[in-house]
Amino acid sequence: MDSYLLDWANLLLRWLHVVVAIAWIGASFYFVWLDNHLVPPTSDDLRARGVGGELWAVHGGGFYNPQKYLVAPAHLPKHLHWFYWESYWTWMSGFALFALLYLLNADTYLIDKRVHDWSAPAAVTGALCFLAGGWLLYDQICRRFGRQADGSIGHDGRVLGLVAVVIAVAAWGACQLFAGRAAFLIVGAMMATMMTANVFFWIIPGQKQVIEDMRAGRPVDPIFGQRGKQRSVHNTYFTLPVLIAMLSNHYGMLYSHAWNWLVLIALMLVGALVRTWFVKRHKGVNAWPLLVGVGVLLMGLIVGLAPSSLPVSASSSTSASASASALGANTGSSAGSSIGSSAGPSAGASAVASAGTAAPDGPPSFEQVQSIIHNRCQSCHNAALAPKRIQLHTPELIEQHAQDIYQQAVVQKAMPLNNATGITEEERAVLGRWFKSR
Repeated sequence: MDSYLLDWANLLLRWLHVVVAIAWIGASFYFVWLDNHLVPPTSDDLRARGVGGELWAVHGGGFYNPQKYLVAPAHLPKHLHWFYWESYWTWMSGFALFALLYLLNADTYLIDKRVHDWSAPAAVTGALCFLAGGWLLYDQICRRFGRQADGSIGHDGRVLGLVAVVIAVAAWGACQLFAGRAAFLIVGAMMATMMTANVFFWIIPGQKQVIEDMRAGRPVDPIFGQRGKQRSVHNTYFTLPVLIAMLSNHYGMLYSHAWNWLVLIALMLVGALVRTWFVKRHKGVNAWPLLVGVGVLLMGLIVGLAPSSLPVSASSSTSASASASALGANTGSSAGSSIGSSAGPSAGASAVASAGTAAPDGPPSFEQVQSIIHNRCQSCHNAALAPKRIQLHTPELIEQHAQDIYQQAVVQKAMPLNNATGITEEERAVLGRWFKSR
């Protein structure tokens, strides 16, 4: 697909995904809040009709009085509003986005040969197995360990503990097989698949069965309501871990770390603890120790991932005018074909030690910067190729996109993608000093 059209497809799918996800998560959070704020009705009429809880609320200039029945009203209305398309569209739009960006570009986005060297079809199959396998394992845990002796649904603590182990192992496994950024996304998508599958396979079918039995005059099996409640509770605890897994894959400092799988587990644990605190607060319990745990985890991550200052070696400021003059002959569309052989760890010294002498902590010469860009960036961003409409094959274009270079290569460390060209921390530091001295 043409890169311009790909960008449009990416934008529109991402927009759709965010909008429907907001609708789904918002509805989910609201009903969890509502369940925990209902009070027994004071009206004899409401109690006689089987209402177990009610709430008065004001919003947007209007008054609302939602009521929850212990089982169901004696007579079901003809029209009922169902909350499921928000979930389905969130998953469908997310999977479409995942397929467009990652599965159809597996060599670029899924595979990092320094992590695991395998073919694109194998990587795509592996990613899909994570999504399907995660749901199957989770569902079996709920079936086998979530039933009490009398057959009713229970043991949520045990079930969620086992599920947490599965997710932690999946995080470790994904980071051993896929590029770091893709690994984070796959784990988040695996959990999101569990959430939507809960809605599709259990919550909605169970509710439909209850309604069918009631309208047919048959007795209602309470297992449907119990199971729906179980899976809904699981979904609310999954929400923040899924969100942080999806968002964190935009930050190179997280997914490019040597212990990236542990970083991901810690971030998801933070999300789960925060959500647990909110649920307990809805019930009137102020579980402040949970927030202390959140603070400790976040502080540990911030300190543990902090970059160390990189002294510039003598070779970094050595003059190499021959390298600079050679670079001038290699700009333009031919750069794309020449970078593959010159890029890599062995090119680090020559890239930094380009023309111009700079003080160890002072601004580098533009020739140094241009040499790094030539070796590390121009294989993708040149006259023939321009992802995100960014070309870097002339000094003017490098200056024009200085902000992008600094944000992507220095701050977020997201580029080069999967560090395919082997840029070093020393080279990133040179680019950072150049940008700040402009």
